[in-house]
Amino acid sequence: MTRITPNDDQIREFAAAPDDGPVVMLNLLKFRGGDPTAYGRYGEPVLKMIDDTGGRLLWRGRADQILIGDPDESWDAVLLVEYPSRQAFLEMTSTPEYNEAHRHREEGLERTVVVACTPAGDPLLGAR
Repeated sequence: MTRITPNDDQIREFAAAPDDGPVVMLNLLKFRGGDPTAYGRYGEPVLKMIDDTGGRLLWRGRADQILIGDPDESWDAVLLVEYPSRQAFLEMTSTPEYNEAHRHREEGLERTVVVACTPAGDPLLGAR
């Protein structure tokens, strides 16, 4: 079964990771029935919550094509959202206001992948 929310182990691992700066969440989204309407009812209030944490939407776009990977695992949209810290993300997602909005996310998504990313020099790609 596809999960729309993290499990307890994923939350514990996220919370236990070093929290010494911003975290960018890469969101891959597949809308239920290809319709973003319900997800939009989630996104509108959550964008304000993100702003209130000191975070920001860095980028959003349409996922046009799987160039490398399984074409059966296509996505409708991609979001990059920056939070000032992992703690800021956890605090935001623990509020009653977020939980109220989250039901629209669950209604609107068929599946999703969210990856927490932090800046780092990669020895395979060279330090940047």
